[in-house]
Amino acid sequence: MRRFIFLSLVGGLGLLALLSLGIWQMQRLAWKEDILATIEARIADAPGPLPEVLEPERDKYLPVRLEGEILPGELHVLTSIQGTGAGYRVIAPFVTDGGRRLLLDRGFIIASRKDETRTTGLATVIGNLHWPVEVDGFTPEPDTEKNIWYARDVAPMAAELGTEPAMVILRELRSDVVDVGATLPQPVTISGIANDHLQYALTWFSLAFIWAAMTAYFLWRNRAKSEG
Repeated sequence: MRRFIFLSLVGGLGLLALLSLGIWQMQRLAWKEDILATIEARIADAPGPLPEVLEPERDKYLPVRLEGEILPGELHVLTSIQGTGAGYRVIAPFVTDGGRRLLLDRGFIIASRKDETRTTGLATVIGNLHWPVEVDGFTPEPDTEKNIWYARDVAPMAAELGTEPAMVILRELRSDVVDVGATLPQPVTISGIANDHLQYALTWFSLAFIWAAMTAYFLWRNRAKSEG
């Protein structure tokens, strides 16, 4: 009887713990989906002027409309697009009519077009402010001689191009001068934001089912032995 009670207690506590973890992940899923909906709505909101003082936490994903000029000089970030292959994101300096200099992510080019000269000049830029976090301990240092970067790293890129440490990801470009087709814009989306809570919840609930089945089996076997 003591063994039966012990197995019941361990099994019940284990099942309760696993179910609690699954429920917690479902709560996290609802929380994350609410955040993603808020971010998605902000990304697609009507663009406004550039804030006088930029704050990354407050202004992340903020849609802006900038009048100014795309300047010569650009940095190339190695990347790839599914179905297209390897290429680069083109990061260029942009100066507003008010004299502020920002990083502009113009979009994607295929690798064979790296050394082409892209047109610059007066333009209206519609996009989103962003401070991408793409650098980790495994990211190689940029090859400045070949102008190849391995991540969008705002601070060093801003130092390299003499801009504020802020990046505008191009959504739409309006100009009579700039060759719009030179790059393929890669607007900000929520697709890169991880949301694995449903997967985690299903894992915990699956473990709870297995744990319950094993507990039931051991209780049945223990009762059968005791009756035998």
